[in-house]
Amino acid sequence: MIWAMTELIRSPRVMKKVQDEIRTTLEDKKERISEQDLNNLHYFKLMVKEIFRLHPAAPLLLPRETMSHIKIQGYDIPRKTQILINAYAIARDPKLWENPDEFNPERFVDSSVDYRGLNFELLPFGSGRRICPGMTMGITLVELGLLNLLYFFDWGLLENVGADKSINDDEVALDLVQVRRH
Repeated sequence: MIWAMTELIRSPRVMKKVQDEIRTTLEDKKERISEQDLNNLHYFKLMVKEIFRLHPAAPLLLPRETMSHIKIQGYDIPRKTQILINAYAIARDPKLWENPDEFNPERFVDSSVDYRGLNFELLPFGSGRRICPGMTMGITLVELGLLNLLYFFDWGLLENVGADKSINDDEVALDLVQVRRH
């Protein structure tokens, strides 16, 4: 969730757009956000998908071992070789993604790419039989946490802290302002 907050603070346009969607869709009458509220938030879901693309929880997937001698892209890989899949590098590959290091939820607007293991250009949770068993819970927890933060608070950097200034660990640079809902 910290990466989501970081990317949103770096991209005020995206944060405003996602907060507008959330606050318009859920209106001003909510005291408690529920899982059902997530179903109507299209841009919010795109933003979460982009966060998982840029910042996978496990940049290297669990090691795999080849069962037989294979050839991948011209490389001979002997039987019993341990292979690591770099999900971080795949998600930032310029051959697969336009401006791969840019935080851009709109890249998924007309895309069928999903992080549930069927599209090999986006594997933050792995794929196949060994996909992360906690994927659904992890996604839901991140979504609900972010949804609550974005609905109930306006947040950003303090006025005296610019995006280009380095921040020491003992400094407080984030400003959270609760939005009154009643």
